[in-house]
Amino acid sequence: MGLLTNRVERNEIKPGDHVYTYRAVFTYSHHGIFVGGSKVVHFRPERNLDSRVETSSDLYDPGSTCPTFPDCGFRQPNSGVVLSCLDCFLRNGSLYCFEYGVTPSVFLAKVRGGTCTTAVSDPPETVIHRAMYLLQNGFGNYDIFQNNCEDFALYCKTGLLIMDKLGVGRSGQASSVIGAPLAALLSSPLKLLMPSPVGVATVTAGMYCMSRYATDIGVRSDVIKVAVEDLSVNLGWGEHHDEATEETDASNRQLVTL
Repeated sequence: MGLLTNRVERNEIKPGDHVYTYRAVFTYSHHGIFVGGSKVVHFRPERNLDSRVETSSDLYDPGSTCPTFPDCGFRQPNSGVVLSCLDCFLRNGSLYCFEYGVTPSVFLAKVRGGTCTTAVSDPPETVIHRAMYLLQNGFGNYDIFQNNCEDFALYCKTGLLIMDKLGVGRSGQASSVIGAPLAALLSSPLKLLMPSPVGVATVTAGMYCMSRYATDIGVRSDVIKVAVEDLSVNLGWGEHHDEATEETDASNRQLVTL
């Protein structure tokens, strides 16, 4: 991985890595956790899973049968957390690996959101445990700004939750979508003071980068570490899920190795 791109080859990723791929000519990216055995656990809108009509936000055709892995597409009822093979997750797209623990200078240099964070990742075994637990128990309702696929992967990697439920979520993509127009709006009065378009563009870009940095989960002060078994309680998803039993853990291992 370099400063300009996080693109990797399949043989470079390891279980517990946060992977993503771009959709709709780089319009947006879809994120998940690689759990080994050519399998990825990811989160998507439940309504698209129940539909055989492909939309712009569909990531693969749920009506098709994976020719390689019979358990590809596994999910619990009423849950948007899905286990897919790497081929179905990528849909012929390129593979990218999300970076953790980057320095502020590297974070700001990567202008596009949803590629890295200053937050530090937990050990791979912890990451995989969270992903497989959420595959069995769900991750709540999908929300493009507050609870999307990148939020899912970021939680699996760090265990961090944002306490302010009214603000933007953990997603760098969501921060970019909100930050860009906000920076343009705030810099508009400067056009009266700076006749040079280059000067205005520079200030706007600076405001955009700082708004992204301020909302990064690694620097925010409104985050807490939450055990995956306590997630439903902290987010108000209803009844508290008990800790996964040995039988469920065995089922998870079987899904990964199939």
